[in-house]
Amino acid sequence: MLKTDPPIFGTDPRHALRVFGNTEPGYLYAGKFQKLAQHIPDNSIDAVITSPPYYIGKEYDASKSIEDYKKLVSEFIDLVVPKIKVGGSIAWQVGNHVSENSYTPLDIISYNLFADCADLRLQNRIIWHFGHGTHSKKRFSGRHETVLWFTKGTEYYFDLDAVRVPQKYPGKRHYKGPNLGKPSGNPLGKNPGDVWEIPNVKAKHVEKTAHPCQFPVGLVDRLVRAFTPPAGVVLDPFMGAGSTAVASELRGRRWVGAEPVKAYCNITQERISNFRHGHLLYRDVDVPVAQPNKRQRVARLPDEWINDETTESQ
Repeated sequence: MLKTDPPIFGTDPRHALRVFGNTEPGYLYAGKFQKLAQHIPDNSIDAVITSPPYYIGKEYDASKSIEDYKKLVSEFIDLVVPKIKVGGSIAWQVGNHVSENSYTPLDIISYNLFADCADLRLQNRIIWHFGHGTHSKKRFSGRHETVLWFTKGTEYYFDLDAVRVPQKYPGKRHYKGPNLGKPSGNPLGKNPGDVWEIPNVKAKHVEKTAHPCQFPVGLVDRLVRAFTPPAGVVLDPFMGAGSTAVASELRGRRWVGAEPVKAYCNITQERISNFRHGHLLYRDVDVPVAQPNKRQRVARLPDEWINDETTESQ
């Protein structure tokens, strides 16, 4: 980040109006979304893309209560849904509320609350799968989270062509009918489906910051491209480390957000500055998940395990 770069965040929520006036590409309000929402025009947001606090004891959580999480979702629905354009989207990414004696999928709780809003329709329940994370000894280790995609109304913006992925068998052809012998796939690629394998941001990920639970840019990038038109406006009311802002600028979208933790605002400032100067490192969503090189020691069975297996088989 250059010292001469203008700040992208501040404590005046009215500054967000400059984004809607198209005089600034983005603005991060250094405060809570409840106050920011008061200064966002109705029917002005193309897509809300966010991951709220899970209320499991992280440093940014207000509590560890499921009831407080429900209150947060209800406040979001009341304050933010009117700001979304008819035909706009909400991508609500959540995991699980885990305590010593309970395991609660937050997408189930979230859906039940969102479903009570007459304006919203669930279009997809997207499974975000990742290969690494905390290992559990009392249950199967969690390796996925969920994105609930709601639209405001039944007619909505969705650009499938913008997010198609390479086909597994592009040479397939129609075997009967009027298109006999012609390629059966789409030349732009196939629909990515509703299960997405995208590495999460762990210690050695190129995007890792001091934030403990940040979005991978690639996940947000796919949502931005699918749910917003060129120059559309994206809102993230729980901005965290700024991945939504980065993905929005990457695709030429305007953005607004809220984040009450000053340290995370600084992280977003640095990432946006690095992006604008061409220095930001991020992992493209279309890069295949890496496979281990078997010539590396870390990818081979330890000698101790091989010896143990030999002993046990005798």
